[in-house]
Amino acid sequence: MNVGAHVSISGSRVSSDEETPPYDDIRNAVHRQLAFGGNCGQIFTTSPQVWAEPEIGDEAAAGFREESDELLEGPWVIHSAYLVNLCTPKDDLREKSLASLQAELDAAERLDVPYVNTHLGAHTGAGVEGGLDNAASAIDELDVPEGVKLLIESDAGSGTKLGGEFDHLAGIIDRTETDIGICIDTAHTLVAGNDLTTPEAVDETVERFDDEVGLEYLEYIHLNDSKHDVGTHKDEHAHIGEGHIGEDGMRAIVNHPDLRDLPFALETPTEDGRGFAWNIEKTKQLRAN
Repeated sequence: MNVGAHVSISGSRVSSDEETPPYDDIRNAVHRQLAFGGNCGQIFTTSPQVWAEPEIGDEAAAGFREESDELLEGPWVIHSAYLVNLCTPKDDLREKSLASLQAELDAAERLDVPYVNTHLGAHTGAGVEGGLDNAASAIDELDVPEGVKLLIESDAGSGTKLGGEFDHLAGIIDRTETDIGICIDTAHTLVAGNDLTTPEAVDETVERFDDEVGLEYLEYIHLNDSKHDVGTHKDEHAHIGEGHIGEDGMRAIVNHPDLRDLPFALETPTEDGRGFAWNIEKTKQLRAN
């Protein structure tokens, strides 16, 4: 099973081996992932709250590539800055979004990371069709390196944000000439109005996704439970099995024949004395049972 967490690349020096010299660069992500019990996962290459390009030295990049290949089993995905808005009708925001996303794609190529994940953003008055048109044309301006795929993440669907409906995801695939993929966030999918609480509901939602979007486009899953119920459009993650998806729904997701072989990255909270290690172990238990 390919399962891991969204881990930080910064902070205190860490190492999973007392004999390995500690370091405080992007290689931290590999050892944090191992410490949580993960074998794949997600990173930010820089702060997601500001317009800033990744600053990764050649030695650190080489170390990250080598240690990921040696110590992990599944793929990394880079999450773009939260500020990126591909749907925007505003020229200045569009240009900043494109520059930020291009920098992440280039970083992914340097790091041998096969995926960069981003949200479509909000159309802010352009309308659904206009927002999808804006996003597709923006994507087609990007220079996506060979060996890297841009993923569009499903959204909770609040306000004018796009990506909460399966037809939004199908719409961006239909409009762009770029070979893109989809990342489904289970908490977002639930609160956007898709039931995932029982095995039967998971089967129905997966079948509908296949009909409307196509399972061949699904490359990664953000595995999160939700503190809010179906259709509420409230994005707040819960511990695996302890939110509104619950154990039955989560078990059905991680064992579903169309989903089980995909990589899972957790963005679960650190609260109640539990964090990523607890949630990864819980996920593995649900897979085994």
